Amino acid sequence: MKKAHQIGMKAYNAEQEEKARILDILLAGYNDGRKKTLFCVAVYLLDLQDLQAVLRQIEDRADLETLTLKEKSAFAAWLLKAAAAKNNIELKLRKKK
Repeated sequence: MKKAHQIGMKAYNAEQEEKARILDILLAGYNDGRKKTLFCVAVYLLDLQDLQAVLRQIEDRADLETLTLKEKSAFAAWLLKAAAAKNNIELKLRKKK
């Protein structure tokens, strides 16, 4: 709510819609069946600019079409974890016991 108040509700909604679009791209093209939680947590915690940069890096990879889904998934996960580490964010779901 703090961010929505800072940048305005319209801009905040637009940002959330873009994040949802990025999550859809990650889940549709790079989810090997084991990365759904990681992608969801990353989209929630990372800034939109970081997510867009990661998506550009994925799409700019020259041999992307030759990779298997598992390799694409690992590459996307590695880029998201690197972006998170740069911002001192841990992409780990903490479950209550």
